[in-house]
Amino acid sequence: MALAGTYNMTIDQGATLSQQWTYKDSNDALIDLTGYTARMQVRATVDAASTILDLTTENGGVTLGGAAGTVDLAITATASAAVAAGQYVYDFELVNGATVERLLMGKFTVRAEVTR
Repeated sequence: MALAGTYNMTIDQGATLSQQWTYKDSNDALIDLTGYTARMQVRATVDAASTILDLTTENGGVTLGGAAGTVDLAITATASAAVAAGQYVYDFELVNGATVERLLMGKFTVRAEVTR
């Protein structure tokens, strides 16, 4: 297993986020995500006990595209409006049975909404 990649995300407070990634191997071949689940948590710090956002395949925050290898993230406008502007940390994991692979990690920045 490779180490997680670093990808810093920026979202706008009060706006809908819809983002898609495609998971490929080192030969640029699609990885079939059939049977996988996924989870992504945003926290104030790595050590913070509580989550700011919790996106999973179970709660609809993450949708996996099976053989297409796609990962769709979705944050509603209501959910992003509830997050205070600032900088947080996140990571994103794929789960297949007992195997957990952290794919991405990084900073998660929320830009303040002006229009309310």
